[in-house]
Amino acid sequence: MQVFRSALQHGDDEHRAAAVGDGSEIGRALARRMEEQAALFAFTERLRDAGSLGDVCDAAVETIMRALRCPRAAVLLLDDDGVMRFVAWRGLSDIYRRAVEGHSPWRADAVDPEPVLIPDAEASGLAEELKSTVRLEGISAVAFIPLEEGGRLFGKFMAYFDAPHDFTLAETQLALTIARQLGLGVERVRIEAARLKAERAAQHLAAIVESSDDAIISKDLDGIITSWNRGAERIFGYAAEEAIGRPITLLIPEERLEEEPKILGKIRSGERVDHFETLRRRKDGRLIDISLTISPIRDRWGRIVGASKIARDITSRKESEAKLRQSEQHLQDLMAAIPAAIYTTDAEGRITYFNQAAVELAGRTPAIGSDEWCVTWKLYHPDGTPLPHDQCPMAVALKEGRSIRNAEAVAERPDGTRVPFIPYPTPLRDAEGRVTGAINMLVDISERKQAETQQRLLLDELNHRVKNNMQMLQSLLASAARKTESTEARRVLAEAGERLAVMAAAQRVLYGSADGTRYEAQAFLDAVCQTAAQAFPSGLEIIRSADEGELPNDTAMPLALVLNELLTNAVKHGLGGRERGVIRVKLARLGAGMELSVEDDGPGFELGRVNGRSSGLKLVEGLARQLRGRFEVTSGEVTRCSLRFA
Repeated sequence: MQVFRSALQHGDDEHRAAAVGDGSEIGRALARRMEEQAALFAFTERLRDAGSLGDVCDAAVETIMRALRCPRAAVLLLDDDGVMRFVAWRGLSDIYRRAVEGHSPWRADAVDPEPVLIPDAEASGLAEELKSTVRLEGISAVAFIPLEEGGRLFGKFMAYFDAPHDFTLAETQLALTIARQLGLGVERVRIEAARLKAERAAQHLAAIVESSDDAIISKDLDGIITSWNRGAERIFGYAAEEAIGRPITLLIPEERLEEEPKILGKIRSGERVDHFETLRRRKDGRLIDISLTISPIRDRWGRIVGASKIARDITSRKESEAKLRQSEQHLQDLMAAIPAAIYTTDAEGRITYFNQAAVELAGRTPAIGSDEWCVTWKLYHPDGTPLPHDQCPMAVALKEGRSIRNAEAVAERPDGTRVPFIPYPTPLRDAEGRVTGAINMLVDISERKQAETQQRLLLDELNHRVKNNMQMLQSLLASAARKTESTEARRVLAEAGERLAVMAAAQRVLYGSADGTRYEAQAFLDAVCQTAAQAFPSGLEIIRSADEGELPNDTAMPLALVLNELLTNAVKHGLGGRERGVIRVKLARLGAGMELSVEDDGPGFELGRVNGRSSGLKLVEGLARQLRGRFEVTSGEVTRCSLRFA
């Protein structure tokens, strides 16, 4: 911004008036001088009583307006960022203050800045944006008067005039006088505030020292105790009057007296002693574990004159650490006694502990701190494909912060032998919930795998024998049907053969499962429907769906017979003799149980009316009771037969 500095080339108008004017002008000049002096005197009085920076600045604004006879004024001070901020003002709008705050004709680091006087804002070199702001506020003339301390700028005050104003030498000198008084007032308030702050800090520090649970002691460079707080009384048992003036060796056991000269030597060289753990003796003779932090004490010239010592009683901590070590040893003894392989890692997966069983399972001794994720030499998936260590269950547990269960892996020992095992990796967390490591137990399932293999062989043999028997029975039924001349006998034998076929299909699904105790729902539904469909017209479409899950093997045979009867009934009655049609079969979870449903587009029937005439429906109801279920038939746009069972 271009500013106009007043050259102050004009003489003092009032002095000329006193020299050449009439008596009335002399009287007005004298009255004005008296008013200025009265304003300065009142300002001095208010500064003397001012208790805050706000009081000082408010008094300054009123004095500026009174002494300089301006309708508006303001005081601004530099903040910590070197920006001029309004602290007191009169007659200025919020819009104007927001627009010009931060503006200054001087740099923040200016030395011995001079006043800047603008007699006519419109004719000045102010920037157009600033000139517009001044114009909208109704300001025509303005004076920038710097506030200094030791020649350094710390603020300014502003005098605003509503009309162009020719600043006189007397006004400028008066403004500088007000600025000097304001500067002294601000400095006094700041010094007083700093003094009070220092006093409060000292009192606060003294209160902290006195109320601290730690012993806080000072001593001179000869080791003589000069101060002693209540924490020292509590820890060492000596009252202040018993300890002050005596050598610090009062607290040091004989076998540790060599520590004191070393400590004093470090203090004299300006070094600090941090968390030095040692033993000290109480007044009652008992030795206690303490942690010492010792710092040099300097005088106002920076010379080392003594030492400040903070002593913390760590006896309880030492006892806790000893108990923790005992507990850790006990835990390691327990883990060593467990026959399963157990090991632990840190948060990055590095091995931190393993028991002997882990060595035996892995066929090697892991390297603490360098082996990662697992104690084994090589890992494989159950299907024999390689499993990288950083993708093993322990690595997943640490990376994802969760326990891993129901996983299997195979470890290869250095001698080439392989061991199938189940891992149980579990993350370990601190009090804040952060993962600090993990523990893993590897359970050797070699014997279980051998037992499963033997069981599988037995199941395969049983399945083979049952299948042969069923095929033989089907052959006998088919042979009997061919030989009989009775139409009813052939129908009964054919139905028996169909039922035997779906039982055989269910049996194949059952014995194809892992252990023969449970079967998969969709596989069961597919096998039975495909077998039953062999006796139906080729144009029939059976749409089938099953929810994911397994069912117990004792439901397989009765459920297969029920499904066969319902499909047969749907073909006979739902299709109405047609060669083409759709039957929908679904096996769904329903709460804690299951529901088998068969739907067709037939006319439907009332269960009570046909029950006595249909041997198939009687069989279904009997099998439903065997499954502890409930059989229902509903008719409408579609006919739906359903069996709900547990």
